[in-house]
Amino acid sequence: MQKVKNYINSEKDSNLLENFQKQLKDINFSSLVDNLNTSHDILCKYTSLLLDAKDELLSCTSCKGLKTCPNRLKGYRYTPEKTNDSITFSYIPCKYQQSYLNENEYQNNMTVFHLSNNLKNAKMKDIYTDDKNRVEIIKYLINYRKNYQKNTFNKGIYLYGNFGSGKTYLISALFNELAKDNVKCAIIYFPEFLRVLKSSFSNPESDYEQIFNYAKTIPLLLLDDIGAENITPFARDEILGSILQYRMENNLTTFFTSNLSLEELELHLSDTQGKIDKLKARRIIERIKFLADEKKLIGINRRN
Repeated sequence: MQKVKNYINSEKDSNLLENFQKQLKDINFSSLVDNLNTSHDILCKYTSLLLDAKDELLSCTSCKGLKTCPNRLKGYRYTPEKTNDSITFSYIPCKYQQSYLNENEYQNNMTVFHLSNNLKNAKMKDIYTDDKNRVEIIKYLINYRKNYQKNTFNKGIYLYGNFGSGKTYLISALFNELAKDNVKCAIIYFPEFLRVLKSSFSNPESDYEQIFNYAKTIPLLLLDDIGAENITPFARDEILGSILQYRMENNLTTFFTSNLSLEELELHLSDTQGKIDKLKARRIIERIKFLADEKKLIGINRRN
């Protein structure tokens, strides 16, 4: 019985080697395996995988970019490598994919909380300039980018204006530019942030403290759409107030977007569940003023 098994294995190995030698007639295949510097007895066991690698290598030689990449995993090439007495295969990024990864590595410095991840692709060069009402703030942001200094206090911006005028996109574009300089930043949609924190209070397994501390300590923060939330005394004083106080004491750059001016926001913050508390609302406004300069943007509503 053992002799039969040995005969079968011998026949199998013989067929593998024969097929492998047949493929060697292809100059592209032979060039690929020659670079592996391994015996044919070992290589023949990987013939089908080597053929796949050869085809993907050929695709790369005539490829014009990621959009036309025909490989199974776009932007990557199936690549063999000698490992001791065997061959291992892995996906290696092509030059176009590597360039893309290098250009977008900065996105690891940007966190977006409950907003579209497309904001990570916001770019200053893509900002619409056809609305003259936006020109002043665009110039301001360009100068802000030029004058920003890491590891020091840079006063942020409280940008308010009409719905759909592009406030969040403008600040996101600025943040992306700063992320390229390895500045860690976060964009937090404030109404949803409050809702998530509120739902976490009664859950002992929640990551409430982690989320809360992240908002307090991130070097560069945008609180987006502040004033759109349903405010409560706890949300105003213990959440928003604590975040702003910590960031003020530690000189952490903070931005805001809102549909409300600071004067209107003060009225919003003072009215909590039918109770008026102007003093505590004023404290919040004073912290915002310390952290950010108020800027107005009235522009075309591009969401219509």
